[in-house]
Amino acid sequence: MKICVYGAGAIGGYLGVQLAQAGAEVSLVARGAHLEAMRRNGLRLRIGGEERVAALRCTDDPSELGPQDYVIVALKAHSVPGVVDRMLPLLGNHSSIVTAVNGVPYWYFYRHGGALENRTLESIDPGGRQWEVLRPERAIGCIVYPAAEVVEPGVIEHVYGDKFPLGEPSGEHSERVERLSALMTAAGLRAPVMENIRDELWLKLWGNLCFNPISALTHATLETIAGDPGTRSIARAMMVEAQEIAEKLGVHFRVSVDRRIDGAGAVGAHKTSMLQDLERGRPMEIDPLVTAVQEMGRLADVPTPTIDVVLALIKQRAQTATLH
Repeated sequence: MKICVYGAGAIGGYLGVQLAQAGAEVSLVARGAHLEAMRRNGLRLRIGGEERVAALRCTDDPSELGPQDYVIVALKAHSVPGVVDRMLPLLGNHSSIVTAVNGVPYWYFYRHGGALENRTLESIDPGGRQWEVLRPERAIGCIVYPAAEVVEPGVIEHVYGDKFPLGEPSGEHSERVERLSALMTAAGLRAPVMENIRDELWLKLWGNLCFNPISALTHATLETIAGDPGTRSIARAMMVEAQEIAEKLGVHFRVSVDRRIDGAGAVGAHKTSMLQDLERGRPMEIDPLVTAVQEMGRLADVPTPTIDVVLALIKQRAQTATLH
């Protein structure tokens, strides 16, 4: 099975090593010092007290790799629109695109049903380019729960977690999603096939929507945000607004708002990815995690006053960060 991991950073690299050990023919698209280190020394994954080294085909030019069975997109979500055309050489007639990205994916309203069937979201897919070029019928949803970190070029440290729920936008148990699930299971990952991947998507997005921007604005960790009455109430208000949008679109939440907040707080003194990006001078994933929810609120005719305020603040924080 030919698999290309596009964006072989922390999560992409973790997936690449595990899938290769399960017998897949894995290639990685990466860049810079990380790419050079992987070419020189292989990709090193530190996990469970051991180091696994995989000598995988690595490149910054996808046209070298040819059509794949699966292309796992493991980039930061805001980077995807800029590389759509570069992905084309990887896509044959039977290629599937696995969206292992945070936030709302480009295919969200494909096979959705209702008035918003086949709508594209400008905040995450400007001009509908991903929809047009990558095509929604190729997409398999994938929710990323593990945490990992690139500790130095070519070296990835697994922090926690092994769960990557998968699902077709239509909810069917297709042969391609079952094959991928079986391979990921053989690779030591938990990859259950979900009948409604959007429910799982919103469960993760629910926390990312509020904890990420609040942490980047306050520099506080998850336990601090969840434990402080003021920031907890802001997070809760954003989540209540998001829940109304999602439920109007047919999503079912299997936990309550407060249980979801408590779960985030229990992670402890963890810095969110948005705060980490801010501290490292990198672009933050604002549009896929926050702007997209605001846009969906407009489409669903649900007001989002708290989301609007926090979004305005975090967008300005991103602008001031680039000025310094």
